[in-house]
Amino acid sequence: MKRPTPLMVFILLFLSSAFAQPPSATEVLNEASAQAAKENKNVFVIFHASWCGWCHKMDSSMSDPACKAFFDASYIITHLVVKELKGKEQLENPGALALMKKYKGDQSGIPFWLVFNSKGILLADSKMRPEGAGTDATGNNSGCPATEKEVAYFIEVLKKTSSLNPGQLSIIQKRFRQNEPG
Repeated sequence: MKRPTPLMVFILLFLSSAFAQPPSATEVLNEASAQAAKENKNVFVIFHASWCGWCHKMDSSMSDPACKAFFDASYIITHLVVKELKGKEQLENPGALALMKKYKGDQSGIPFWLVFNSKGILLADSKMRPEGAGTDATGNNSGCPATEKEVAYFIEVLKKTSSLNPGQLSIIQKRFRQNEPG
């Protein structure tokens, strides 16, 4: 039997990765929750798609060198792909849209985000609701926070779900305010 050539190996690897299905939403959350429990952090889940400019802004803001360490110290950040363009549906995590629907985010734009504790209990989401309204109330998706009101809501969520100090929150606030279209 002939040994496979490097080109044949490359083609086989390429084809297997091209048709590989992403992990399910359950698998992604279970892995993130296990890591969060081990590191005493919460889980920050971002629903996004490859075509979504605001999703890319959210990632860029959270990964900005000015504030990345603050997020990394408090959260296991993970992504679930939903609402992909026709022809790219294979990028979607199975079960992600159902999870988004469960938390009433399916009618929202993306990014849509959720914060869970390591046991899977929902702590917060990206829906800005009227003062005193419960989590069943409808609200506007803050998505990638940019406006003063969206960023203020985001900072309140971070206060409730992390141990970030006022100085760190101020840096995050300034960075996210840069997202507002001029």
